[in-house]
Amino acid sequence: MPITKNAVKAHAQSERRKVFNIRRKSAMKEVTKNIDKAVEAGDTKKAEELLPTAYKAIDKAAKRGVIKANTAARKKSRLSARIVKSKK
Repeated sequence: MPITKNAVKAHAQSERRKVFNIRRKSAMKEVTKNIDKAVEAGDTKKAEELLPTAYKAIDKAAKRGVIKANTAARKKSRLSARIVKSKK
Protein backbone atom coordinates (compact mmCIF):
# COMPACT_ATOMS: atom_id res chain seq x y z
CA MET A 1 0.00 0.00 0.00
CA PRO A 2 1.22 3.49 -0.78
CA ILE A 3 2.04 5.54 2.29
CA THR A 4 3.06 9.00 1.16
CA LYS A 5 0.72 11.36 -0.63
CA ASN A 6 2.87 11.20 -3.75
CA ALA A 7 2.81 7.41 -3.74
CA VAL A 8 -0.99 7.44 -3.44
CA LYS A 9 -1.22 9.68 -6.52
CA ALA A 10 1.22 7.53 -8.45
CA HIS A 11 -0.75 4.41 -7.58
CA ALA A 12 -4.01 6.00 -8.73
CA GLN A 13 -2.31 7.05 -11.96
CA SER A 14 -1.01 3.56 -12.61
CA GLU A 15 -4.47 2.09 -12.01
CA ARG A 16 -5.97 4.47 -14.61
CA ARG A 17 -3.24 3.64 -17.11
CA LYS A 18 -3.76 -0.07 -16.47
CA VAL A 19 -7.38 0.22 -17.64
CA PHE A 20 -6.36 1.92 -20.88
CA ASN A 21 -3.53 -0.54 -21.50
CA ILE A 22 -5.82 -3.53 -21.01
CA ARG A 23 -8.37 -1.93 -23.35
CA ARG A 24 -5.74 -1.40 -26.07
CA LYS A 25 -4.34 -4.91 -25.69
CA SER A 26 -7.77 -6.55 -25.82
CA ALA A 27 -8.75 -4.52 -28.90
CA MET A 28 -5.56 -5.69 -30.58
CA LYS A 29 -6.18 -9.32 -29.64
CA GLU A 30 -9.83 -9.17 -30.72
CA VAL A 31 -9.11 -7.92 -34.22
CA THR A 32 -6.31 -10.48 -34.57
CA LYS A 33 -8.71 -13.25 -33.59
CA ASN A 34 -11.26 -11.98 -36.12
CA ILE A 35 -8.65 -12.18 -38.87
CA ASP A 36 -7.67 -15.70 -37.78
CA LYS A 37 -11.32 -16.79 -37.88
CA ALA A 38 -11.76 -15.32 -41.36
CA VAL A 39 -8.60 -17.07 -42.59
CA GLU A 40 -9.70 -20.40 -41.12
CA ALA A 41 -13.10 -20.01 -42.75
CA GLY A 42 -11.37 -19.34 -46.07
CA ASP A 43 -12.69 -15.79 -46.32
CA THR A 44 -9.49 -14.01 -47.34
CA LYS A 45 -11.40 -10.99 -48.62
CA LYS A 46 -12.80 -10.28 -45.16
CA ALA A 47 -9.39 -10.88 -43.60
CA GLU A 48 -7.85 -8.32 -45.97
CA GLU A 49 -10.55 -5.81 -45.06
CA LEU A 50 -9.76 -6.28 -41.35
CA LEU A 51 -6.01 -5.90 -41.84
CA PRO A 52 -5.90 -2.07 -41.68
CA THR A 53 -7.93 -2.17 -38.47
CA ALA A 54 -5.47 -4.65 -37.00
CA TYR A 55 -2.52 -2.53 -38.07
CA LYS A 56 -4.11 0.51 -36.44
CA ALA A 57 -4.73 -1.32 -33.15
CA ILE A 58 -1.21 -2.79 -33.11
CA ASP A 59 0.41 0.56 -33.93
CA LYS A 60 -1.55 2.35 -31.20
CA ALA A 61 -0.55 -0.28 -28.66
CA ALA A 62 3.10 0.12 -29.68
CA LYS A 63 2.89 3.91 -29.61
CA ARG A 64 1.52 3.89 -26.07
CA GLY A 65 4.08 1.37 -24.84
CA VAL A 66 1.65 -1.50 -24.29
CA ILE A 67 3.82 -3.63 -26.59
CA LYS A 68 7.31 -2.98 -27.92
CA ALA A 69 7.99 -1.77 -31.46
CA ASN A 70 9.58 -5.03 -32.60
CA THR A 71 6.65 -7.01 -31.19
CA ALA A 72 4.29 -4.80 -33.18
CA ALA A 73 6.31 -5.32 -36.35
CA ARG A 74 6.36 -9.08 -35.79
CA LYS A 75 2.60 -9.25 -35.20
CA LYS A 76 1.86 -7.23 -38.35
CA SER A 77 4.23 -9.33 -40.41
CA ARG A 78 2.75 -12.61 -39.24
CA LEU A 79 -0.80 -11.41 -39.82
CA SER A 80 -0.09 -10.41 -43.41
CA ALA A 81 1.86 -13.62 -44.02
CA ARG A 82 -1.08 -15.65 -42.73
CA ILE A 83 -3.43 -13.90 -45.15
CA VAL A 84 -1.06 -14.35 -48.12
CA LYS A 85 -0.60 -18.03 -47.26
CA SER A 86 -4.37 -18.57 -47.11
CA LYS A 87 -4.80 -17.14 -50.63
CA LYS A 88 -2.79 -19.98 -52.13
